[in-house]
Amino acid sequence: QLNAQETPVLISNLEIYSLETEKRSLVWSEKAHFEAPNWSTDGSYLLINQQGKLYKIFLEDGQKEVLYTANATQCNNDHGISFNGKLLAISNNDPKTNAEAGGSRIYVLPISGGAPKRVTPKSPSYWHGWSPDDRWLVYTAERNGEYDIYRIGLEGGAEEKLTDFQGLQDGPEYSPDGKYIYYNSAHSGSMEIWRMDANGKNHTQITKDQFSNWFPHPSPDGKFLVYLSYLKDQGENHPPLKAVALRLMDLKNQSIKTLYTFTGGQGTINVPSWSPDSKHFAFVSYVQE
Repeated sequence: QLNAQETPVLISNLEIYSLETEKRSLVWSEKAHFEAPNWSTDGSYLLINQQGKLYKIFLEDGQKEVLYTANATQCNNDHGISFNGKLLAISNNDPKTNAEAGGSRIYVLPISGGAPKRVTPKSPSYWHGWSPDDRWLVYTAERNGEYDIYRIGLEGGAEEKLTDFQGLQDGPEYSPDGKYIYYNSAHSGSMEIWRMDANGKNHTQITKDQFSNWFPHPSPDGKFLVYLSYLKDQGENHPPLKAVALRLMDLKNQSIKTLYTFTGGQGTINVPSWSPDSKHFAFVSYVQE
């Protein structure tokens, strides 16, 4: 363990990339650790997680405001806003009790804040996407030693398994027309971006290169897919503070453009972060001093 004076200071930078100018701009920076922006449906703020809580960063004046989540005070970086802008899904690391195991479970609460309602009874479950009609949640979950992709109704009930492959499946997210779910999977031998029908059929690999590719996010207009690429193979892991690139795929012809390389990984772009008009997306880069 490093002595206190030798511990590197971590700076987290909340940034926005513009598809029109092809430039990035800094929105918020702290000598602290935060992760995983969502963009509000009205376009006014970005939502991040930090030390188990969720915060709004308002774009107009740069104000930071905590979002009330009642007893869910161990929120991780898997959170996101419903398409209608009314609800927020979170993944909270529940403590172990005599009655049940601890670990991440998915909850839903009003976007204005409030007491979360549990959706997934089992753990670990990590939220990643809303269906466009806001009736379904898709997530990755470990059941019987295997990580696969599941969906569950907003009101709970039985979860439905959508993948059944060896290795890790993660990062599921619906296309804006609701027809497909994009995700990342290592079952081809390396971590790549895949697409399946929303019912779990017809799995198609859409990247194949030397990078470890994670967390695909389709733009609201359905034209682009932004995702994270580790420059060196990370196996089935997505560690923080690695050399990464943000890459943009044109879904019409599947051409890929590398936008930026920087230090990031876990926390950079785990969850949906497109602006409602599809002209920008948000991400987090990191600096160790």
